[in-house]
Amino acid sequence: MSLLKKLYIFSYLIWQQLLWKLVLAYLLLDTYRNLLLRRTNDESMSFVLASLEVLVNVLSTNFAFVLSFALAAKMFMSMGASRRKEIILGILISSYVKIFLFAMPVWELPVSVIFIVDMLVLTSNSVALKVMTKSTTSRCLAACFMAHSVRFLADHLSGSRSLKHLGSVMCLPVLFRN
Repeated sequence: MSLLKKLYIFSYLIWQQLLWKLVLAYLLLDTYRNLLLRRTNDESMSFVLASLEVLVNVLSTNFAFVLSFALAAKMFMSMGASRRKEIILGILISSYVKIFLFAMPVWELPVSVIFIVDMLVLTSNSVALKVMTKSTTSRCLAACFMAHSVRFLADHLSGSRSLKHLGSVMCLPVLFRN
């Protein structure tokens, strides 16, 4: 095997390891974010049930985020299929701002800081998308805003909290009747 082919295989293996490590770090930071939000909710649940709810919430919201981001990127910008992994990697790397969540318990910051961090992640994701796709700022911001909005909605509706609020959401059409 030639040296060039060996280098290509080696770089591909490093790329795959980096992608999985970033996905794992992203999910762990998102789990920590969810636990910080849950800290203010009722604590009458058992540990196993609460852990299972957090796991389902994190996986479902991130699945909704990735699907909505793929749809938004396809709608708002043209990119090749070969660049999709690179763009996902860029989105994961640009979400480094989530590391500030670890400072919340130390500095005793209010829970509203979580949403400020989410806004910082949204802006850094849109800048990373702009740099990687060389698209307009408005298109990149629209794609990221759509994906983060779907993620926020999925986060709000998942878990047992959705069972409490589902009744109020289902009653909304009654309010708008003539």
